Amino acid sequence: MESTAGAGRLLAISDLHITYPENRELVGKMRPETDQDWLIVAGDIAETVADIRWTLETLAGRFRKVLWAPGNHDLWTHPKDPVTLRGVARYEHLVELCRELGVVSPEDPYPVWEGPGGPVVVAPLFLLYDYSFLPAGCATKEEGLAYAHGTGVVCNDEYLLHPDPYPTREAWCRARVEATERRLAELPEDLPTVLAGHYPLDRHPTDVLWYPEFAMWCGTTLTADWHRRFRVDTMVYGHLHIPRTTWHEGVRFEEVSVGYPREWRKRSRPPGELRRILPMEVGTGDRGAAPGLGGGRGDAR
Repeated sequence: MESTAGAGRLLAISDLHITYPENRELVGKMRPETDQDWLIVAGDIAETVADIRWTLETLAGRFRKVLWAPGNHDLWTHPKDPVTLRGVARYEHLVELCRELGVVSPEDPYPVWEGPGGPVVVAPLFLLYDYSFLPAGCATKEEGLAYAHGTGVVCNDEYLLHPDPYPTREAWCRARVEATERRLAELPEDLPTVLAGHYPLDRHPTDVLWYPEFAMWCGTTLTADWHRRFRVDTMVYGHLHIPRTTWHEGVRFEEVSVGYPREWRKRSRPPGELRRILPMEVGTGDRGAAPGLGGGRGDAR
């Protein structure tokens, strides 16, 4: 476990989706507040390795430390990407890219933030989902998927996110949860944590989705108690495209996504603002973004 002392701010962003030129411009404008700032990037940079490289290289050149957790788009084997790796092989390729650029991935030692609000362990997570956030009235994954296909709200992961060599995405999820759980359990008991992943640890952030069936692709019940078990100060996530702050059992959950241009143009806050995680801003509460921007019909999440 690495420790890097210094003042500054621990900041976060996710769902940059730089395939959209407007979002790429937002990344070009992102700058630290101080030369000691760290930045968490909680997934969904882009669908191609080249775009992921450009983004991480750009940000790593500006911030003292960048930490990356993969989103589902990052793991897609997209027909537009000349890198045709699938599943674990694609993830490992991105981990090696991070190491080349000096970016912290979920496979690296978790660094300790010792700036204002610290010390805390900052752990980027890769956990996936297992279809356990089922729609009301559905008892199995099969029933849930049938319902989702009936409404037309189906995540493109079903076609582009391959679990190879695991037989299913939920098997890959279980393996990731087990491995991550072991690592978190080994952390010093006197240190709080900031856990940062693409998906929320608990289901409650999905309660405001316009299309509740999309929750199946948003996490796992296996992590529902992690915010208590692992001394979480803040849980950072994205994926839902509903940027806001909520509190659950006394723990702060920060959804830090940028989202698609058609989404952020409707908001009152300027797009691409980096969310301060530590030190916590005075008066932080539920930011109350318009519910349901994640998981809408036809969205490629």
